[in-house]
Amino acid sequence: MKRVADVLIVGSGVAGLYASLNLREDLEIIMVSKKSVNLCNSSLAQGGIAVARGKEDFQSFIEDTLKAGKYENNIDSVRVLVEESMDNINKLMDLGANFEKDKNGVLFTKEGAHEINRIVYHKDITGKHVEDILLENVKRRKNIKIIEDCEMVDIYHRDNRCIGALFNKDGENLSIYAKVVILATGGIGGLFKKSTNERIITGDSIGVAIRNNIEIKDLSYIQIHPTAFFSKKSEEKRFLISESVRGEGGKLINCNGERFVDELLPRDIVAKKIYEEMKKTNSNNVFLDVSFMEKSFLQNRFPNIYNKCLDEGIDISKEPIPVAPAQHYFMGGIKVDLNGKTSMENLYALGETSCTGVHGANRLASNSLLEALVFSRRGALEINSYIDDLELIIEERECEDLDKYRLLNRKILIDEICRLRGDIKDELVTCGGECKKSS
Repeated sequence: MKRVADVLIVGSGVAGLYASLNLREDLEIIMVSKKSVNLCNSSLAQGGIAVARGKEDFQSFIEDTLKAGKYENNIDSVRVLVEESMDNINKLMDLGANFEKDKNGVLFTKEGAHEINRIVYHKDITGKHVEDILLENVKRRKNIKIIEDCEMVDIYHRDNRCIGALFNKDGENLSIYAKVVILATGGIGGLFKKSTNERIITGDSIGVAIRNNIEIKDLSYIQIHPTAFFSKKSEEKRFLISESVRGEGGKLINCNGERFVDELLPRDIVAKKIYEEMKKTNSNNVFLDVSFMEKSFLQNRFPNIYNKCLDEGIDISKEPIPVAPAQHYFMGGIKVDLNGKTSMENLYALGETSCTGVHGANRLASNSLLEALVFSRRGALEINSYIDDLELIIEERECEDLDKYRLLNRKILIDEICRLRGDIKDELVTCGGECKKSS
């Protein structure tokens, strides 16, 4: 099968959806989703979206982001993120996003490693709310076609220019050719035994990029979230207990009920302290205690977390939440410039798939959705400016082995992660040849 478009977007999370809404409405856009269109990591984001509280907050926000990232961030990316944050939040609200408010306007909460309250939020389901709003807008656009249950296995290119991509659609080859291709398939959490991510998020675009000699960056920078729900029912996908719970005053305690860390330190430091405490007390988890808060407050501020924990037999208004660290976010990815452009012409990468360098070695809380918004819009606006000058190229290809490519993409990525991070190879679902060599 063969399809053509002006722009092909692979991925249907916040980055892909927001990019499509910032592209011109006279462009024909095809958006491809690996499974159902709303099954993505964006929908799992709980805490909120960080935003500069005016120009006077620029330097503080920049410093918080740099400090969390161990000062390994790309400073230009950080400045863009911060300085364009409010414009994108305003655009999001114009599209229908409804952040928590009081009589004075939008409310801002605080999370770990932020100097001030600067995070907008919608209950404890900010990601799902934003994803739903964007998807509603996309479905109203007649120029955007969505194809679900379709997995990318390769890209097509000629003379270092991307011209399309190859997909597995119900076991059949589907070739989609486009003037510009955007990769927005998320991170790598599905490769880990314990992750807060959806299991289908397996770094597909990054594996394809490595195999096609597209520049990648910082693959060793993998974030472990300190507080994922420790469930005896499931050892795989871990339900996230948002940073915002600690931002509202939640206390981390060990199995003896003793507090052992400043809860609002950067994520990597808190996770390290939890690992140390678990080892010291010979436990599988620690606890996050909010039982001293009013039940009505917990139910209103964290309805999703409250009900999820209740499903696991934990009433968080009466007892502490068992938590343990789990893989959460990928700071590395396909190397891009400030507009999301990769080292291959007419190929963009956005969201967690990309590496703008904005997060450095460790992401600051609530900067992920913001990154997806800021750089997706920049990429879309750049594409709008020159796409009319591009030619649509279609090259007939022989029928290719879809499973072979899919498995090869995954093996290449896992081997590269293991080569760079031999210390975490046992945390991966499966390993290729390099893992064995590095052990």
